[in-house]
Amino acid sequence: MLLLPAAVALTPGKDLLIAMAGVGAGVVNGVAGGGTLVSFPTLLALGYSPLTANVTSTIGIWPGYVSGVAGFRAEVADQRTTALRLAVPAVLGAVVGAALLLTTPSTTFSALAPWLVLFAAALFALQPLVLRLVGEADPHHGTRRVLLEGGTFLASVYGGYFGAGLGVILLAVLGVALPDTLVRSSGLRSALSVVVNGVAAAVFLLRGSPAWMAVAMLAVGSLAGGYLGALAARRVPAPALRVVIVLIGLATGIKLLVS
Repeated sequence: MLLLPAAVALTPGKDLLIAMAGVGAGVVNGVAGGGTLVSFPTLLALGYSPLTANVTSTIGIWPGYVSGVAGFRAEVADQRTTALRLAVPAVLGAVVGAALLLTTPSTTFSALAPWLVLFAAALFALQPLVLRLVGEADPHHGTRRVLLEGGTFLASVYGGYFGAGLGVILLAVLGVALPDTLVRSSGLRSALSVVVNGVAAAVFLLRGSPAWMAVAMLAVGSLAGGYLGALAARRVPAPALRVVIVLIGLATGIKLLVS
């Protein structure tokens, strides 16, 4: 199925709004993941269809994931072997998820979109509880490798189909299967997010039709935001940011349900 971009007339004010959404998405992704819950609702509010908004957001905020990895470069370098091993299920899962998006009817995605947004918002809200619970798991359990690689694959399928909340899901998988400090897990999560979203973006570039001006504005904003978010993750508590993002997610999901 070929994706057709929605015809939305942009103005300098709308361009600025999209760029700021890119900054916000980059910051949130750098802190904990979930930046699509900023960029996706912004594109919807400007009049893009859910499908076009998803594809455009995936491509546009990818630079923010790259700059986020730069902010976690010490943690990523220290886990290079693990990151390379998990890159395989991450690539496979992202391809499957992106292919599902492109080969299923747009009405299917439109019907699922509000529930996916609400699911991502709920995961984002419950992330601290999830991390506390999984932190008590036995780190030497024999099923951890299966959980790690299988969980990464399933999370990547979700990420390739709909990116919102991918970082939260990956942190939960890593917390269960590979217990470590939150900063180190966040570094590994950021590296895997680059892979998943990069693969999905590449598939969408080949088979989809994003809104290119919106992609450019998001990319510029997310590039700066991703690095700032990674730095903030080391220094700034995230409860207030979490509340804002959850409220955005809930408002977006409800708006999609009633539309």
